[in-house]
Amino acid sequence: MGKSLVPPSSEGGDHIEPVDLKKALEERYLAYALSTIMHRALPDVRDGLKPVHRRIMHAMRLLRLNPDQGFAKCARIVGDVMGKFHPHGDQSIYDALVRLAQDFSVRYPLVDGQGNFGNVDGDNAAAMRYTEARMTDVAALLLEGITEDAVDFRPTYNEEDEEPVVLPGAFPNLLANGSSGIAVGMATSIPPHNAAELCSAALYLIDHPEATVGDLMTSPDQWEQIRNDPAKRLECKVRGPDFPTGGAVVDDWKSIVASYESGRSSGFRIRAHWEQEDQGRGTWNIVVTEVPYGVQKSKLIEKIAELLLARKLPLLEDVRDESAEDIRVVLVPKSRSVDPAILMESLFKLTELEVRFPLNMNVLSRGKVPNVLSLKGVLREWLDHRREVLVRRSRHRLAEIERRLEILAGYLIAYLNIDEVIRIIREEDEPKKVMMARWSLTDVQAEAILNMRLRALRKLEEIEIRTEFDGLSEEKKQIEALLGSEAKQWAAIRWEVSNTRKRFGLDTDIGRRRTDFSAAPEHDHVDMHHAMVEKEPITVVVSEKGWLRALKGHINDLSLLSFKEGDGLKLSFHAQTTDKILVFTTGGKFYTIGADRLPGGRGHGEPIRIIVDMENDQDIVTAFVHDTKRRLLLVSRDGYGFTVPESEVVANTRKGKQVMNVKTPDEAVRCIPVSGDHLAIVGENRKMLVFALSEIPEMTRGKGVRLQKYKDGGVNDLKTFAMEEGLSWQDSAERVFVRKREELAEWVGNRAATGRMVPKGFPRTGKFG
Repeated sequence: MGKSLVPPSSEGGDHIEPVDLKKALEERYLAYALSTIMHRALPDVRDGLKPVHRRIMHAMRLLRLNPDQGFAKCARIVGDVMGKFHPHGDQSIYDALVRLAQDFSVRYPLVDGQGNFGNVDGDNAAAMRYTEARMTDVAALLLEGITEDAVDFRPTYNEEDEEPVVLPGAFPNLLANGSSGIAVGMATSIPPHNAAELCSAALYLIDHPEATVGDLMTSPDQWEQIRNDPAKRLECKVRGPDFPTGGAVVDDWKSIVASYESGRSSGFRIRAHWEQEDQGRGTWNIVVTEVPYGVQKSKLIEKIAELLLARKLPLLEDVRDESAEDIRVVLVPKSRSVDPAILMESLFKLTELEVRFPLNMNVLSRGKVPNVLSLKGVLREWLDHRREVLVRRSRHRLAEIERRLEILAGYLIAYLNIDEVIRIIREEDEPKKVMMARWSLTDVQAEAILNMRLRALRKLEEIEIRTEFDGLSEEKKQIEALLGSEAKQWAAIRWEVSNTRKRFGLDTDIGRRRTDFSAAPEHDHVDMHHAMVEKEPITVVVSEKGWLRALKGHINDLSLLSFKEGDGLKLSFHAQTTDKILVFTTGGKFYTIGADRLPGGRGHGEPIRIIVDMENDQDIVTAFVHDTKRRLLLVSRDGYGFTVPESEVVANTRKGKQVMNVKTPDEAVRCIPVSGDHLAIVGENRKMLVFALSEIPEMTRGKGVRLQKYKDGGVNDLKTFAMEEGLSWQDSAERVFVRKREELAEWVGNRAATGRMVPKGFPRTGKFG
């Protein structure tokens, strides 16, 4: 009968079931989140693998792709994984397989690839139909004992087969190869480590269960003491990450230990490895031989080339890629006088020659619970898993021995009564039952005797069986003793871990440490700024309404400059693009702007409020090039002031730095560099006072002290000068007048005095000119 085309009857309802949306979303989202966390993103702490990697390993074992066997097409492996174990896309499975074979992605590859498996430049692997693969020794270690009931198996997605829940893991894979992944609401990021160091730390933890994370690590001082002693070097514990692409970690030791104690940190700073190569006649190049982990070399060189074209690397002339099998990136300096360390520091700041690898040891603890573990926690759970595997394998072997001993005991009875056995087999209708009754044999023993070959009846076979029986009996005693003693179990695990350490020791090719440790050198920030900005002459122009711009070159004639309607020139000065420009406002704040960040000379520039966070009710008092050696005199309209070292007024943020405290209606009106030994100050009332600069205190912030007393008005102008040279001013006709000490006697007084009317010939503007 064919399929009915008639719709179902409406009797009995419309088959719609009302569901609470909030509850439904919670249930479904939680199911999705748990699936992502458990089956996709987080590795198991015991074998360090995610399900896709575990399934690849299991499928390769079933295909007998052992390290000593031949290769198989990757398409065959991917097909088996997808068809039997992993119901996802073939490309995602192949990508996971490829990564396990890349020696620049994985510290200890689990897959031995043959063909094009990609490169450090970011080129993709060839299609799976062209490449071949088999397992490495590391993968064989992870699978060791899987057929001996070492781990649990569960049904596959279609329940046609079985797959391991976790691998036996005789290799500390989680920390040795690291892992990264993003789940729902959580992520993991674990860098690779050195297997020999991990094994040494695990051995120490077996001997000292109460050890701290610091005890499981070897500090730089301890390393210096043992590095030249081969025996002690073997026992070097964890020093930090060990990336497959080398490089150097430049974090301090305390922060590294703190990271491993918490299992979480902002990350390890990894720098490329470089060396200075002499080119003769005093010239040299820098050669980068190792790039940080995860950085694609081709994109790195593209970025450096872009920065060169953008003139962001003034100390660098050229970059060349001379890499073959090994990495060789050549950096050519602008001149032989360039400091190589400063050049590299600028590259570290601007490019991926320095990166951060975050640490977040978020793993599936005991294969079930997501948890952030410390270094000790990870090693502890791995060792506990190894103990469980040892016990399960021992019990499995014990059961095998007992079955074999049962059969061997039956054989020995048969040999002792061989003629009677033959007679029973020849004459009895049911020889099995007769033998079982005659010699109290079990069903298994009787069946084994009946299945014996005639050739096994010779005398020599009896001797071999007795030898095997005695040997198995002895092995049984040893296993029973092992299962009955926790100390013997840990001794056995110690022996296994020691063998792994020896196999991947620091003196082996695969086990040698690739990542070094060094302190990041401290360089003068001025030198660093010069290294990252092309030094060019500019003229800084500030308008009355606070618009800033930088004209190329040192220009003296600004008469042709255009301004917005109602605006005009306030001040201008010469600078270099490497300089810092200080801006002082009526609110007593200083703002710091890099000269290279100023808008160009085309147009009218930009308002200062776009560049820094300056209040709307404030105006610019002055702007000038920063000089760390100078002192500044700050003065408010009401006649208060103090001196401040110029190095103390630099602001590191857009918000600026409050230096002079002023309250409305008072405001800051002057900021001048201090020179000489006396100050001449003129008020709006045209009274002038001269007093020694030593009377003005030096402060880093404050209101200051009264400089001159006024009944009405405030400060009009002021000038610092050396009394020996005299006080000078310039009138409207640009004539210069100088008054010596004797001529200034009636104006010299103490700070905060009123002063006397200005001398004859002083400009009507009340300013020194």
